[in-house]
Amino acid sequence: MAGPGIRAYRFAVELARKFEVTLVVPFETDLSDGAIRIVQDNPWDPTRMTQRVRGYDLVVAQRLPVPTMHALARSDTRTIYDLYAPLPLEQLALDAREPVTGFRTLTARLNNLTQKVTLATGDAFVCASEKQRDFWLGALTTLGRVDHDLYGRDPALRDLIDVVPFGLDPEPPRPGPALRGVVSGIGENDRILLWPGGVWNWFDPLTVIRAVAELSQRRGDLRLYFLGLRHPNPEVPEMAMAAQAMALAEELGLRDRVVFFNTGWVPYAERGRYLLEADLAVSAHFDDLETRFSFRTRLLDCLWAELPVVSTRGDTLGDLIIDAGAGRSVDFEDVEGWVRALDELLGSREELERARRAAAKLRVSFEWPGVLAPLLRLARESGRQRSAHTRAAFADYLWLRLRIGLELHGAAGAAQHLGSRTAARFHSRGPVR
Repeated sequence: MAGPGIRAYRFAVELARKFEVTLVVPFETDLSDGAIRIVQDNPWDPTRMTQRVRGYDLVVAQRLPVPTMHALARSDTRTIYDLYAPLPLEQLALDAREPVTGFRTLTARLNNLTQKVTLATGDAFVCASEKQRDFWLGALTTLGRVDHDLYGRDPALRDLIDVVPFGLDPEPPRPGPALRGVVSGIGENDRILLWPGGVWNWFDPLTVIRAVAELSQRRGDLRLYFLGLRHPNPEVPEMAMAAQAMALAEELGLRDRVVFFNTGWVPYAERGRYLLEADLAVSAHFDDLETRFSFRTRLLDCLWAELPVVSTRGDTLGDLIIDAGAGRSVDFEDVEGWVRALDELLGSREELERARRAAAKLRVSFEWPGVLAPLLRLARESGRQRSAHTRAAFADYLWLRLRIGLELHGAAGAAQHLGSRTAARFHSRGPVR
């Protein structure tokens, strides 16, 4: 599982302590949990998902197909939408390293309108940090979701949107062979830097690789391992930055000698073994909007394993870890800063041990049962907070879908692309059950 799947599963586990829970997953899975009903369905099919969610008291999701969110807003089912990954900002960072086309611009607008429908139709929301909450409160205010009536009942607006960080399993990771003596080129006594997640376009592995190239000239035991390049969701395209990282390692003569790439994905249940074998975790990114409002979930795995971190400054979780003394921060694209931070930490076992103790102290505050308390509180609420802007947001979305259909398929195929059932739902009246 990647971050969204992990988060959905842990939400389900904790909600199942108080409710009967069905977890809908997009692909076949061997995951099983006696307290949860797990079903596989297509979350991108509006017809299937609208049928799937009927009859539930509460639906919790990152986002759903727009017709499904519209139908839920007109039903008796309450909705809590999870905004922990600001998708419009991720889309900007993703597209920044891809060719700009008219179609890509339209799909980015469609993504923004989908987010608008999410904000217009949800009864309540959760996000991952107070900084994210400020961002989403601005969006909700612009949409007219914040008014005198809501403020009078809840001046802090915690019933509208509250903070639920990504969390950690209370059980510590289990050791086992993963890298040392297993991966060809990584020895028992090598010093291992671990990139603990994927390589997406908004990350900066190139600066880390250049720093490792420089530092390896005087540290022959230095090894950098990337935990996974290929996203476990087959619908997610290969990232340009992953290819650039491998090309740079090749160009510098480091690949499979100093820098190693797992071109697949480490299964969720096995990631702890890799974390426990590393000396330091590394994470780097750019100075952009995605960084400012991100919550680097894989850095939490480092806390889970009491693994010190060296990270570019600027993201909420990374800065929290550094402020707690569990690692070092580096400026954006600062190769020399990375060299100094890595060299100083690897050269001092006392400082590494202090950082490990700080990580262990911080991890307790992120265990899943504790961080999910606001979600459980919102789930117990019985009232609806309907928005007067649902129909307008849905109309904007449908119009842009029609434009994309015309561009892709011409006039004859546009109606089919839009979907006659979607239009029928929009124009029909009364609750959809």
